[in-house]
Amino acid sequence: MCFSPTASFLTAGLTGTIGIVTLSRTSGRREWPLASVPLFFAMQQSIEGLLWLNLPSDPTGLMARGLPLLFLLFAEVFWPVFVPVAVLLVEPSARRRHLMLPSLAIGIGVATYLMWWILTRTHHAAIINDHIVYYTEDRHSNALGLAYLAATGLPAMLSSRRSLLVVGSIILVGSATAYAFYVEAFVSVWCFFAAAASTMIMCHFEWTRLPRTAGAFAQT
Repeated sequence: MCFSPTASFLTAGLTGTIGIVTLSRTSGRREWPLASVPLFFAMQQSIEGLLWLNLPSDPTGLMARGLPLLFLLFAEVFWPVFVPVAVLLVEPSARRRHLMLPSLAIGIGVATYLMWWILTRTHHAAIINDHIVYYTEDRHSNALGLAYLAATGLPAMLSSRRSLLVVGSIILVGSATAYAFYVEAFVSVWCFFAAAASTMIMCHFEWTRLPRTAGAFAQT
């Protein structure tokens, strides 16, 4: 979250707690990646919280130069691949999984391109109008932004699970809102809305766990 260090660390603590609870609700390894999404969000928000603390006091120091790199690798390289993989692993419908595969392919392409972009260009972060803005030499194209959304939001929208459909909706609506109102700090603000999806991911595992629990009681 890009509004303050307190907000970033509070979000990290909340999503980290949600992640621990969510992992405790899983029933197998295939569910672990999706259940760990809130924990990864917590790590990302902690990185940004550290940036809030370091940028005012030492804007050219090692931490102020290294933390933006970690944040951008998380936001722009990790998520486009991890999200479609996590959703694919928990999708029970073979037909739906086939529909999700193009999103994974797009995500791999987006992540590869953005990793090259990040590692071959200078970048830095600055606090502008109560937001952290991440600067690189050039802006990304709108086509790349749409491809990123296709990788991160579309797989959940294609899921046969209604709770994951809500997760995908939160990501897509949040992305559109962040782009419309916070275009310069889009990468940072988008993650606020994505972190909100962590609660729905926890609900997904809680709701899917209820039938299993009921069945276990019925057999005793």
